[in-house]
Amino acid sequence: MPDPTPRPHLHFRLSYRVSRLARIMQTRVEDVLAPFGLTRMMWLVLTGLGEDGVHSPSDLAAYIGITRPATSRLLRRMEDLGHVARFGSDRDGRGITLALTPLGQDVLARCRPQVDAVLARFTEKLSPATLRVVIDGLGRLAEAEHIDLSRL
Repeated sequence: MPDPTPRPHLHFRLSYRVSRLARIMQTRVEDVLAPFGLTRMMWLVLTGLGEDGVHSPSDLAAYIGITRPATSRLLRRMEDLGHVARFGSDRDGRGITLALTPLGQDVLARCRPQVDAVLARFTEKLSPATLRVVIDGLGRLAEAEHIDLSRL
């Protein structure tokens, strides 16, 4: 027997609203980063290395949520741009430690206020208490959903 409860209109469904908001926020951030020659993924590398203490390629891949090969390609591009440096971190040189170059640190510092302003544009629409509830709720919805996010 079919469910007699009507489905909500597309624009009122959680999945639609979450994905639409994510695309809007990503586009706004990408618009800020583009004049600096950065992509959103490059921004995540800069913040991982410069702000969040992530210093190995594998940890960076997990931090960003992309595959290790995709991380390697991204790091090569950022090395070519002069934003990132790689160093051998053990005796035989196979271990790699990543760091921002002075140029990478400068780009991070120049972009940070603009990215923060974009994010504030959204978070300031909510009271601090409501924002905490939304962030907690989104975390609960994603909890225990172990899937490969590298294709995002």
